[in-house]
Amino acid sequence: MVPTGAYGTWPSPIDAALAAAHDGSPEYVGVVGDEVWWTEPRPAEGGRRALVRRRPDGTAEPVLPAPWNVRSRVIEYGGRPWAGTARGEGGPLVVFVHFADQRLYGFEPDGAGAPRPLTPLSAVGGGLRWADPVVVAARDEVWCVLEEFTGDAPGDVRRVLAAVPLDGSAAEDRTRVRELSDGRHRFVTGPRPSPDGRRAAWLAWDHPRMPWDGTEAVVAELGADGTFGGARTVAGGPAESIAQVDWAADGALLFASDRTGWWNLYRIAAAPPLATSSHPGDRPAGPPRELTAEPVALCPREEEFGGPLWQLGRRWFHPLENGLIAVVHGRGATALGILDPESGEVVDAAGPWTAWQCTLAVHGSRVVGVAASPRSAFEVVELDTRSGRTRVVGCAHDDPVDPAYYPEPQIRTFTGPGGREIHAHVYPPHHPGRAAPGDELPPYVIWAHGGPTSQVPLVLDLEIAYFTSRGIGVAEVNYGGSTGYGREYRERLREQWGVVDVEDCAAVAAALADEGTADPARLAIRGGSAGGWTSAASLATTDVYACGTITYPVLDLSDWSSDEGTHDFEARYTESLIGPADEYPGRYAERSPITHADRIRAPFLLLQGLDDVICRPVQCERFLARTAGRGIPYAYLAFEGEGHGFRRADTMIRALEAELSLYAQTFGIDRRDVPLLELMK
Repeated sequence: MVPTGAYGTWPSPIDAALAAAHDGSPEYVGVVGDEVWWTEPRPAEGGRRALVRRRPDGTAEPVLPAPWNVRSRVIEYGGRPWAGTARGEGGPLVVFVHFADQRLYGFEPDGAGAPRPLTPLSAVGGGLRWADPVVVAARDEVWCVLEEFTGDAPGDVRRVLAAVPLDGSAAEDRTRVRELSDGRHRFVTGPRPSPDGRRAAWLAWDHPRMPWDGTEAVVAELGADGTFGGARTVAGGPAESIAQVDWAADGALLFASDRTGWWNLYRIAAAPPLATSSHPGDRPAGPPRELTAEPVALCPREEEFGGPLWQLGRRWFHPLENGLIAVVHGRGATALGILDPESGEVVDAAGPWTAWQCTLAVHGSRVVGVAASPRSAFEVVELDTRSGRTRVVGCAHDDPVDPAYYPEPQIRTFTGPGGREIHAHVYPPHHPGRAAPGDELPPYVIWAHGGPTSQVPLVLDLEIAYFTSRGIGVAEVNYGGSTGYGREYRERLREQWGVVDVEDCAAVAAALADEGTADPARLAIRGGSAGGWTSAASLATTDVYACGTITYPVLDLSDWSSDEGTHDFEARYTESLIGPADEYPGRYAERSPITHADRIRAPFLLLQGLDDVICRPVQCERFLARTAGRGIPYAYLAFEGEGHGFRRADTMIRALEAELSLYAQTFGIDRRDVPLLELMK
């Protein structure tokens, strides 16, 4: 007979250290020669990102030892931080961004030398930063996004496309960096050269739009001297979001646009060549092939073939040499498929994976991506398009505990105010060796994701298992404003941030209680970044939750949207989330949790990184000043060396154990296997 124990008291082999060790996922896959490369997290090494290569014999090894940290800070959320190319017998060349100084470095891992800087330093503001590189071997250059600070304020910044010599001559001489674009747009992604070397394409947008509001696909002609000319917008605009642009092998332009309300794939065909060279491999003679005017939808469906551009260099599709296109698609990035642009048919890869990251690489008939499932963490997966076979080639999931302790997720759709649908993943308490008393209902924690223009995937997360294996349920809510369900669902949050997200989370919590799934007296809410905002706003404006965990949050809209309040990328995000401040000044105070701090009656835990420039620690300090001395139990943990998103193992362990202690104390659960969180009043 299975022993009986109260919910929340169950013993579990999944401790905070184990969850921290498996936090994060591989990113930014690429193919160098015949090798698959990617970046992966190292929580135990100060949270650095390592660049890893898979050798032909199947072994994986880091390209760079600690303390090299392959991570860009462009737009603060970063972007693709590396590019590589094969160089014959000399071995590969990799170009990467080192997080500590944000310089571009060149490195030949099969040689005897150390990485050498390719770009200079700047003492102005945030300095010089780089992202989304492309090695242009024919010109001995790397083309990428340059983010240059011109002053000390977050908004004193310009972004252009730039060419950096691979010989290192720009390391001490800024003038050796060749600017490719004219700087007329506030934001740009890295350039994508066409197969014939005659054009380049990229995305651009400006304040106050975010990239999921409206972007432009820009195309320029490439001169023989490597200059860009005649840049023009060929698709997109203020009300059309283009998530990615690239070239097909035949010279057609491909892009993912939400012009119909869903990010679908489109093609602008290239006209037949007017002239050809008599020497194979030469630059084609005559003018470039013109693009026809009208884009053609390749696979019109009410599902997404793109997503929110939170980092530069995200990739939801990748053309193959044979004309087919690898696509990450679904209502959410749920499948990897091969699209035939002529028939519009998509054949999905077989396998257990339920979520694919927005990163793809192609080499011949092979497609490489990153995928996970409710029974496996994110791993590097290769699809052979000829045979249809898939295999794991990197970061293979290895169960650190008996999988019987993993939760069993439920995909649910709830009804919110006005009858609107709310999507969520529900993870009931689960333990192979414990059962709860028949008359007891479990506590539940509602998880609000960040963004808020983002979503939670259906994958194994040991942080969730940390709670469910102890007898505490978790419900992840893809509230109105989340991506993966079309533009209409995404825009439910337009001017409604702090309303729709709060209502949707509360509706899920109430539904779980009403149906007898959760104990209505033992509900909590937690979230980070925009999810921290939702958690704080929920505690301040509802009486649904017994406690909450608030992590690196937005708490004061007026401060966050000020000139010094946050980084440039999101400096005017509130104009769509709340409304223009000059038109609706009252909303900024009325929606801010700091305004209603005196209404909070529930205990809370506040977690903050002291190096966070997106959601600054000063907001937490001011928020606590409003709540201190009112008799509400709270704890504030601030972490040196952490920014927006915790990456160090010791930080994640302390934060997770503190969160469990908060729930144990609030819900009346006897747990003595985690340090007691001291709650102040």
